[in-house]
Amino acid sequence: MNSEHSTPTLEDVAKLAGVSTATVSRCLNSPDRVVERTRRRVMNAVDTLGYTPNFGARVMAAKRTFTIGAIIPTMENAIFARGLQAFQEELHARGYTLLVSSSAYKPEVEEEQIKALVARGADGLLLIGYDRDPSVYEYLKRQNVPALTAWAYSPDYEYPAIGFDNRAAMKLLTQEVLARGHREVGVISAITKGNDRARERLHGIKEAVAEAGIDPLSLEVIETSYEIENGGDALEALLQRKPEMTAVMCSNDVLGVGALMRAKRIGIEVPRDLSITGFDDIELARIISPELTTVHVPHREMGQHAAIELTAMVEKTSAGKSEKLDSHLQIRESLGWARDGRHG
Repeated sequence: MNSEHSTPTLEDVAKLAGVSTATVSRCLNSPDRVVERTRRRVMNAVDTLGYTPNFGARVMAAKRTFTIGAIIPTMENAIFARGLQAFQEELHARGYTLLVSSSAYKPEVEEEQIKALVARGADGLLLIGYDRDPSVYEYLKRQNVPALTAWAYSPDYEYPAIGFDNRAAMKLLTQEVLARGHREVGVISAITKGNDRARERLHGIKEAVAEAGIDPLSLEVIETSYEIENGGDALEALLQRKPEMTAVMCSNDVLGVGALMRAKRIGIEVPRDLSITGFDDIELARIISPELTTVHVPHREMGQHAAIELTAMVEKTSAGKSEKLDSHLQIRESLGWARDGRHG
């Protein structure tokens, strides 16, 4: 090296390790192709010199940045955390870096972030749900940036998606609630505008209720944003509107836990007086008392499969395939049998 302050180069690593620059490149990019003793010698030289591979050179050689962008609706609770962690782990194993941003459930913010990530060289994008303007996909197509949808699945959707059927999953849970004798049911839903997952879950509840001979219009529904306190406030509002209610179905676990905590605070025993359900099966659902009945979403499997498919799309080994993953009911203590519906 010319100076103690100069940036170490690939040639410096090769010289210190006593190997060729090609061997150093293989150690860094395809370590499984280099014998362990040589690899260890090279990596010791890398550590000694503090060498960092030239990202720009790698980008120019591969014509990719090895960066994947993901835009999730919120970082304020754990709804997307487990799936995103599995997504990141699989990307890392494949040599990609993840950039994450949040849209706060605002389509215009999501569109801005999509363009920002593309401008920063993202090779592909992970998007949540279906609700967005078709012009977004037209833009991505012009930019030659593949996009994959997660947390939702519909066979009618024209773009690749890896997720689960939100409507069918919530319908199954509603059927379980009805099978336990509940006829006076209230719903705490996420805001359905711009959120197809919440909208599909609400449709699932209404379908099950209608098939049971109950008028869906008799359902009391409150829409609110995903916060624990909002779940509690919505529960109290539902009880004022419908005091005979025996079950409350929440469109995710955050709202469900908020409703359950508020019920306990105002003297309603769950599930003796009122049953409460959620959706997602995040850790919060298991640590609350009583534990929350919910729909288990295959978060980690979804994240891993999404990373595999999206990188295949980036590398042009796949044109983009959709995959439906299974969800299932997780029956816990918060769902009981219907009583007379009088509270307090």
